[in-house]
Amino acid sequence: MKERLQKLISSAGIASRRAAEEMIRAGRVTVNGTPAAIGTSADPDADEIRVDGQPLRLPERRRYIVLHKPKGYVTTLHDDRGRPTVADLVRDAGGRLYPVGRLDMDSEGLLILTDDGRAADRLMHPSHQVDKVYTVFVQGQDIPGAAAKLRAMDSLEGEPIARPAVTLIERKGSGAELQIVIHEGKNRQIRRMCAACGLSVRRLIRIAEGPITLGALPPGKWRNMTADEISYLRNL
Repeated sequence: MKERLQKLISSAGIASRRAAEEMIRAGRVTVNGTPAAIGTSADPDADEIRVDGQPLRLPERRRYIVLHKPKGYVTTLHDDRGRPTVADLVRDAGGRLYPVGRLDMDSEGLLILTDDGRAADRLMHPSHQVDKVYTVFVQGQDIPGAAAKLRAMDSLEGEPIARPAVTLIERKGSGAELQIVIHEGKNRQIRRMCAACGLSVRRLIRIAEGPITLGALPPGKWRNMTADEISYLRNL
């Protein structure tokens, strides 16, 4: 795909876009052996771009996508038991992408996949305290009391946890819709928290991680991350 030369030079880390324009004006940049001009575009995959006679080398391009994982899919690239995996849903995304964190087989919602291992590690590391937002449909005898217990939880089965933010969205008899925000990503954490407070989870949907949201993305579909979302990941 063709892009302006000053953008390509900046992406390669050689100079700012303004400085790159001065380099182009000075005749220091060529495309396929011909001196470039301001406004020239080139395709780094098809054209030979040189700066001061040296080939322009761009950093490896990474892929970042958001998947709406449906219930019944395993968050892995391969399953020895033959169950459907999230890899089945992103085969047309190009390249080998790895899920960041997990959603258990019975849970749904936002799942990030990327080939950028550094960004994945940063997103998962608890020190960055990335808000993970879930819509949770529960049943129980004392919904307000259970919600209060959830808000006060600072340990789970003897292990310390950060207290979750819990909002009661809607209550219908013995059922309710909660919004729960946590920072950690411990195994089946929300289900275990709810069980400890006398609630059974009927449906669990992750709707956001930090500023990256599920939005109206249909189940089983994926989208490319926006430039702002990618910038957020890289700058964690």
